[in-house]
Amino acid sequence: MITAQDWEDARCIWSYHHMGHALQPCSVAVGLGSHDLGVADTSVDLYKRGLVPLLLFTGATSPTTRERMPRGEAVRYRERAIELGVPGSAVLVEPRARNTGENIRFARDVLEKEGVQVASVLLISKPYEERRAYATARKLWPEVEIVSASTPMTLDEYVNSIGDARLVIDMLVGALQRLMIYPDQGFMIRQPVPADVSEAYQRLRQAGFTSRLLATDSPSS
Repeated sequence: MITAQDWEDARCIWSYHHMGHALQPCSVAVGLGSHDLGVADTSVDLYKRGLVPLLLFTGATSPTTRERMPRGEAVRYRERAIELGVPGSAVLVEPRARNTGENIRFARDVLEKEGVQVASVLLISKPYEERRAYATARKLWPEVEIVSASTPMTLDEYVNSIGDARLVIDMLVGALQRLMIYPDQGFMIRQPVPADVSEAYQRLRQAGFTSRLLATDSPSS
């Protein structure tokens, strides 16, 4: 059972994971691969609104995407963008990355190889990964401006899209744990965690929302 307190805590962490950046024109949009095609759809929307002239999708496959995206997350995102009317010439693919750090490093390498001059990046992720993506990019790509974005939606809307409330809360808790421990491992810049967010995190851990927590300080970002 998910209690009213659990939901209050989950909404607190959900809000924290959003950076609240104002959208602005950028050199390129980088869409981080995952199971969520909403990342591709949002990237296309921002392209059509004239905020970026180029899309780059990054991501290989994972246990959660191997069946539905057998050619890889980035490749499937590119297919989706073309289905939605983006010309193929405006979509680059990085098909090897298997974690957030590799998403950033490999995307940067592709853009350098293509000769794309990058001053700013519109970084598009799942809604609860905005802050993690931002903190990772600021560590690994500090010379560019990072604007973090995701599909605009409430926690309730996201839960409905996934169909598993407990899993979503587990993912919120797991993403926050990584924000707290990965800076010490050199994977991302440190983000201040407000007291109310930290308290919500501890309560949800104690309530058993732990399936996405790292058992140890795993060297994987």
